[in-house]
Amino acid sequence: MGGTMSVAPYPDWIIPPTEGYTAEDLDRLPDLPPHTELLDGSLIFVSPQTLFHMRMLRRFERALEAAVPDGWQAWREMTIRLDTRNRPEPDLTVVNEQADTGPDGTYCDAQDVLLAVEIVSEESRDRDREVKPRKYAASGIAHFWRVEKDEHGQAIVHTYEIDPATRLYGLTGIHHKQLKLDRPFPVDIDLT
Repeated sequence: MGGTMSVAPYPDWIIPPTEGYTAEDLDRLPDLPPHTELLDGSLIFVSPQTLFHMRMLRRFERALEAAVPDGWQAWREMTIRLDTRNRPEPDLTVVNEQADTGPDGTYCDAQDVLLAVEIVSEESRDRDREVKPRKYAASGIAHFWRVEKDEHGQAIVHTYEIDPATRLYGLTGIHHKQLKLDRPFPVDIDLT
């Protein structure tokens, strides 16, 4: 018995518009996979997360929630609108509480972000090391942390602060075993 196999049509967004997608399109496109990001007008889909990623995300989220000063909030996996063609989703951000647009909000604007944190995955390494930090700095986000796994499976945190004259990040530290900082606010995180 032969027959033709029915194949579901691709969603309309699989083929991008000539000019690329905009930040607002992320809220309008139907059935996007969870945690879809927009970089340079292109949709970026996230691969499944590892156990290391999940553990670090949980540890940093708890630590930031406990440490952020009054007037700020720690947000997990929410996008930042950097401009009309870029809306990345850091793993964690520290955001001005005035940026909270209510339960239906899907992003914040770059000027409301104090800190962006990326936990590097194998699939996102180049974006997390090169593309996103450059874009975060150009948008004026004052602090950036990059969390990576060393050859023994332990966390290493690279911390950066923006140079306001160049709008580029300068490395402020590489932290093993413990992340203890005074800037952008006092925080102490056991990395082991």
